[in-house]
Amino acid sequence: MLGKVHRAESAEAPAWDTAASTFSSRTEEPNLAMPRCVVTRRVHFNAAHRLSNPRWSEAENARVFGVCSNPNFHGHNYDLEVSVEGEIDPATGYVLDIQRLKEIVTECLVRHLDHKNLNLDVPWFRDLNPSAENIAVVCWRVLEPAVKPARLAHIRLWETERNYVDYDGA
Repeated sequence: MLGKVHRAESAEAPAWDTAASTFSSRTEEPNLAMPRCVVTRRVHFNAAHRLSNPRWSEAENARVFGVCSNPNFHGHNYDLEVSVEGEIDPATGYVLDIQRLKEIVTECLVRHLDHKNLNLDVPWFRDLNPSAENIAVVCWRVLEPAVKPARLAHIRLWETERNYVDYDGA
């Protein structure tokens, strides 16, 4: 049998202050700052690459990079998580519309990386070894100005289902 639930509020109990749109105590002045959130979108792209240092011999590249130094390249099915932070817009309830974030990431990154040979087809890696670490840093540098007024908070690049790189702009 269901019982009746009774909830009593004391004068000190916290309450949602709809006028200030923030959580506050009834005994405090209203907090007019909007809450901040982090919003994340995951996108996918496929790309080939070869890890190598052109100043090293093939033997040294094979020793350091293993199968990733295959002269004929190899590919990955990458997943990229892009997290942006900001105040919640009181009119929309969004930090950044997640569909808009997807469009930004697709336009700024995915169209340049998907089904490409990173070493040969992508100018960002012409003189930069396309390791997962370097790909994450490049993604950050390209996206950071594009997501404003939100702030790029975090990037996670999954190279395989077991390997990923985190980068937060530091």
